[in-house]
Amino acid sequence: MNRTTLALLAALEAIITVAIGIGITLVPLSLLWATDYGFSVDWVVFWRAAVDIWLLGNGVDLTVALPSATVAAIGIPEAAAPFVVSIAPLGVALFTVLMGARTGRRIAASRSWPTGLVAAVLTFAVLTGVLALTALDPAVRPSVWQSFLIPAVVYGLGLVIGVFRVLWRADATGQSSGDGLVARITDRFDDTSLALIGASFRGGLTAALGIVAVAAALLAILIFANFGIITSLYQGSQLGVSGGIMATMAQIAFLGNFVIWVVSWLIGPGFALGVESSISPVNTIVGPVPALPILGAVPSGDLPLGFLGLLVPLVIGFLAAASVRSRLVSDLRGGPVASRLALAAVGIGVVSAVILGLLAWFSGGAAGPERLAVVGPNPWLIMVFTFVEITIAALIGMASGKTDSAQLDVPARRAAARIG
Repeated sequence: MNRTTLALLAALEAIITVAIGIGITLVPLSLLWATDYGFSVDWVVFWRAAVDIWLLGNGVDLTVALPSATVAAIGIPEAAAPFVVSIAPLGVALFTVLMGARTGRRIAASRSWPTGLVAAVLTFAVLTGVLALTALDPAVRPSVWQSFLIPAVVYGLGLVIGVFRVLWRADATGQSSGDGLVARITDRFDDTSLALIGASFRGGLTAALGIVAVAAALLAILIFANFGIITSLYQGSQLGVSGGIMATMAQIAFLGNFVIWVVSWLIGPGFALGVESSISPVNTIVGPVPALPILGAVPSGDLPLGFLGLLVPLVIGFLAAASVRSRLVSDLRGGPVASRLALAAVGIGVVSAVILGLLAWFSGGAAGPERLAVVGPNPWLIMVFTFVEITIAALIGMASGKTDSAQLDVPARRAAARIG
């Protein structure tokens, strides 16, 4: 495939990604326009709303300046002054990353993949920037410069993941000797460094994903346990069928945010639903919150034995370290094993802290005026707590088991047995 064809195909996939992303919101909004409003409202309003949601989900801040009539209707005097909404629904960003990874896997099949990558990113950046210009309105204005930059970065992250994954696997199996991606990276490190880096990344990623998985399961349990409260909030909001569907879609888009908030609860610092609020294992202080039905799952008081949630990262950190320990010991093949195991445990703590800290950062932001300007976890506290807890647990996991010479010689004895 020549460079021009690859660039055109990559640009087309970027356009399709944007079209699907906006269409997911625009279609139900258009149905709402037809059923609830009877085509009496200008459809452009719903177009702007769909674009705003798409941009917000990809990291673009929205500046909201509500008309006085709207402020009086919602009964929030603080909303009279312009305010920023910056909390991004992670469901939208995840879709963009996944679509980018899909495109990255496709263009990685060609040796001209850098051309395709650049074409896709530039097309995505120009398209999202132009769409932001069509959504400008005195009431809600997306940041134009962010629209040209941040969504393209999110999409580019997916592209890089897709390209890197294909090239790494192909080169590792000897199918792509021309690119030599694995060789160019691994040649910069000796065997011991590669073993430590590999164990740190595998263990850290395992620990982070394990905590996220437990948080997702706990969130499902909380929703089920508080289903009655959530249902009553739906009924009290009097949204109607169309409005209820839109509210449900919005909560699904923010489901990833809620999972990360539960992660921050398990880690220890908890999260905020407004200024001077705190939801953590040791206490729950909540003021007025947005009328999202799913927030009915938030505990209204201190949970008995809530500190037991802190055991989750410790157990998972221990298991993550134990899962990579055997391979690490085999790869080290002698030398000061104990110190290197301890270094790998610290590496696991660093990797998991960075991953969960970034997720915490993406999951929070400003959701409204005044006290709602602070919603979500504190990413710096999440990083510190995660590093301390996972590192301690990983040190214990690395210290469990044998590190004598007999164990270190197992791979060699197995190789000799196969040869014999």
